[in-house]
Amino acid sequence: MRLIAIFLTVLLLLVQYPLWLGKGGWLRVWDMDQQVHAAHDKITELKARNAKLDSEVHDLKEGTGAVEERARTELGMIKQDEIFIQILDPNGNPADAPAPPNPELTAVEKTIAVAVPDERGKKPQH
Repeated sequence: MRLIAIFLTVLLLLVQYPLWLGKGGWLRVWDMDQQVHAAHDKITELKARNAKLDSEVHDLKEGTGAVEERARTELGMIKQDEIFIQILDPNGNPADAPAPPNPELTAVEKTIAVAVPDERGKKPQH
């Protein structure tokens, strides 16, 4: 009787092995499911990024506002008949520049960058 119980236990373990650890076993299915969820998350993130880039490309192709904004912020350009005025902080740096290593530098107050119309190109009114 004892021999039959051992034989049935071994047979049960042999049947259970492929179910848990085999090629189509539960552990492998669970691992694949985790990989699928990670891939879906990555795809969702990339779709959002692509939509943002597509919107930016559309703005750059169709509108002049986006081009003007990039020209002003990234390239420091101004429109014709405008004067660029920049007031430096006490260390002599613009607002977005890093602080200098020498804190003893002095300049004007806080940084302000504005573009104002140029009065030189206008005709005097009588």
